[in-house]
Amino acid sequence: MAWRIIGNMTGNSMDAIDLVLTEFDGEKMTDICAYSKPYDLDMRLKMQKLRVEVYSKTKQEIEALPDFQKIHDAYIKGIADAIDEMCDINGIDKKTIDAIGFHGKTLDHNPPSKAKIDGSEPYTLQIGSGQMLADLTGLKVVYDFRSDFLMKGLEGAPLVGPHNAHIALIEGDGCYYNGGNTSNFAIIQNGQCVLSSDAGPFNEYVDAYVRLFSDKAFDEDGRIGQKGTLDQKLLAYIFECGKEFYEAKLPKSGDPAYYHKEKIFEYVQANIVSFENAVRTFEYASAYLAVFALTLVLKETAIVPKFILFGGGWKNPIVKEDFENLLTGKGFILEQHQNDFKILQKRFSSKPLVRYSRYGELMEARLMADMARFKLENKPWDMGVVAGAVVSPATNKKMYTDCVNRAAKSF
Repeated sequence: MAWRIIGNMTGNSMDAIDLVLTEFDGEKMTDICAYSKPYDLDMRLKMQKLRVEVYSKTKQEIEALPDFQKIHDAYIKGIADAIDEMCDINGIDKKTIDAIGFHGKTLDHNPPSKAKIDGSEPYTLQIGSGQMLADLTGLKVVYDFRSDFLMKGLEGAPLVGPHNAHIALIEGDGCYYNGGNTSNFAIIQNGQCVLSSDAGPFNEYVDAYVRLFSDKAFDEDGRIGQKGTLDQKLLAYIFECGKEFYEAKLPKSGDPAYYHKEKIFEYVQANIVSFENAVRTFEYASAYLAVFALTLVLKETAIVPKFILFGGGWKNPIVKEDFENLLTGKGFILEQHQNDFKILQKRFSSKPLVRYSRYGELMEARLMADMARFKLENKPWDMGVVAGAVVSPATNKKMYTDCVNRAAKSF
């Protein structure tokens, strides 16, 4: 059966509403059109404030926050407006669209791998009413994918592994590596995902630091980082701050709360690390942590030395070059990791090849469309789990009870 589905992703960096309309026909995937609408500063700041306020709170406590409903509704309306704009610009009749695959905005994540370390309750928190989005757009919405995994005792992230496997039917086996706010990878062998895991912060440090101390949204083309040099002590401190997560066994799923961004920024200021050197070091850390995660892959799992990159972070040429160098033993390696990196290099059967995926630009948004397709066909996405909830447009809806996902704290 053929489907035409809009995929939507608003990642942790909260830089833009990313949309793609994809047509699925068996194994064939065709992107019809795409649209990205940047968030204004006011919305980013409100969402950052909300992230702090909701941390470790229950669904009931979150819904009771004074500004929650207003911020939530503005978030959903912004996505609905962006969908209308994409359709208008590209001459798309919404009647030809089967559904929207909607991720929601992740504000907190405490998966089983983390919860068992500190004895806490596993949960994941995404906000975003699928019903409200359906009512505003007039389209069926498939959403709340992560909840089904958490409620079955699984990690709930990353979700992209099976989609990488679908792409591998076209691009071939290899290690598909995402450079978003958090980095994650999937090892695809014989068209199947054999391992998928988060690795660590990628754009998390550098984007936030650039926004905090300049008038830019990110380090475009690595222009700021090119002016700086690696601060080895800062790199060591970054690793030490997140060591509990970075050294945890695979697979695992991360969250910005595990990376201690504020603590690291305080260190930078206290030790008078220059702006350019801090940016350069954060960029190096992105690549470093991505490669370090590969050292944790069990020896029973082969790592094909073919790396297919996706996600906006890899567009920074400095980070991509650091990643390539570290895979081949070049560049600075912390003393405690030198043997781990040498062992990793010996596992490659040939020199690693690194390239950007032909499907990489829209991977995360298309992932949501792909997951929606599987839900509509009642097929398991991963680990035997049929993920997501489905809602159709309603009339005269005044109250929305799905603004917070099913697997929020105290589910």
